[in-house]
Amino acid sequence: MGQAIAASIEQQSDLQLAGIWTRDGDLGAIVDAADVIIDFSLPEGSVEVLAAVVRHKKPLVCGVSGMDNAQMLLLDQAATQVPVVYDRNMSLGIAVLERSVHDAAASLGLDFDVEISETHHIHKKDAPSGTALKLGEAIADAQGEMGTGTVRFEVERRGEVPGDHQVVMSSPTERLTFAHSVTTRQVFADGALRAARWAVEQAPGRYRMRDVLFGQR
Repeated sequence: MGQAIAASIEQQSDLQLAGIWTRDGDLGAIVDAADVIIDFSLPEGSVEVLAAVVRHKKPLVCGVSGMDNAQMLLLDQAATQVPVVYDRNMSLGIAVLERSVHDAAASLGLDFDVEISETHHIHKKDAPSGTALKLGEAIADAQGEMGTGTVRFEVERRGEVPGDHQVVMSSPTERLTFAHSVTTRQVFADGALRAARWAVEQAPGRYRMRDVLFGQR
């Protein structure tokens, strides 16, 4: 992702690349030179990035998956001091899908069962995907005051599929389907840059791509 983001920045007239951090590089110098930091490293590297953005008071866009509870706590603590946009999927379409299924679940209630299916390439290790879980969380949040409905996950690993997600809400009398497909991983770079432009104007806090597109609810 780092190379895709760097290449995308070079094509933007309003953006300039301040630097790319490697583990043996000077993270502090890069963070100090930048207006906003984009992190797609690994959970261990993100701990260092979080400390650096807090130290230098710089906004952060983070798309790192696989963080454990302790690392997420550090992210939440950083968000009390700087703007942090954290999302397991930076796609603009997924942000729209998340809002759509949330609103649908809130409107339909518990009479509709929900199935979330996802297909990814054979190299992906986590199952269900972080995005599928994110969609499930949106539905659970919408149903929070009503209780817990039935949500099932279906997982497939096939070929080199970048990422397909489908949410089906069904009752005995009707069926509602939401779907999103990724054709190239460039969508994640595009979303990260949109989030970076947005983050520099925000107050400290933890945000999601849904906030970048629609504002906080």
